[in-house]
Amino acid sequence: MSLEVINEAILHAAGQWWIYPVLLVFFFVDGFAMIAPSETLIVALAAFWRHSGEPNLWILGATALIGAMAGDNMAYFLGRKIGTDRWKWMRRPKVQKVFAWARHELDKRGAVLIFTARYIPWGRVAVNYVSGSTGFRHRTFFWLDAFACLTWVGYSLGIGLLASSFPWLHHNPLLSVGVAVGFALVLGFVLDHAITVLHRWRDTVDARKAAAEAAAEHERELRLHPHGPADDYAPHERTADLARGNTSTQGD
Repeated sequence: MSLEVINEAILHAAGQWWIYPVLLVFFFVDGFAMIAPSETLIVALAAFWRHSGEPNLWILGATALIGAMAGDNMAYFLGRKIGTDRWKWMRRPKVQKVFAWARHELDKRGAVLIFTARYIPWGRVAVNYVSGSTGFRHRTFFWLDAFACLTWVGYSLGIGLLASSFPWLHHNPLLSVGVAVGFALVLGFVLDHAITVLHRWRDTVDARKAAAEAAAEHERELRLHPHGPADDYAPHERTADLARGNTSTQGD
């Protein structure tokens, strides 16, 4: 089968009505049982749109948004109902490590984590489950996730349109898609590491702040109790107190 025939077949499929229900299911499942990064599919279809005007980008964006939000909230409710170790894939060491990371970050900066995790394929799945299992308020989760999904859809569409805009790709849809998806993966890798560095920096800042507060509290205690608590008397002071007590008893 020639490359031109493959191009035509894909372009034809991109214009069919049934592609949207299929995409809806794919985006939904990606929210709680990631099979493949769903943003790559948005990027690829946005690149195809550049060549054929199909699929409709508005419908594609709405489909991705609804599917992503539904999948994320499904993971939230699954996390609340079954926790994070019910299924075999959840108990894998790497998956448990991601869950532990999500739990640690969610305790410290829930809003930031729910937003940024949407851009990290495995990260979003972990955060969705952990949000439910830890009892994170659902209304707050819903609106944070809605905003995150909305920006994620715009980001994915933008990458597909940008990466397929080069003139030398205009007559080769498959190559355009390949470049767009490759660009998305590289940018996703960079974004993933940038978010990780940001969270580590925030951890360092929080640790320094906690240490400074502990030092200030210690200094305040020293000012209030310069000799320390009663149980911390020096040995010779305690001996002197006992001697005075004995003397007083003998005098009586």
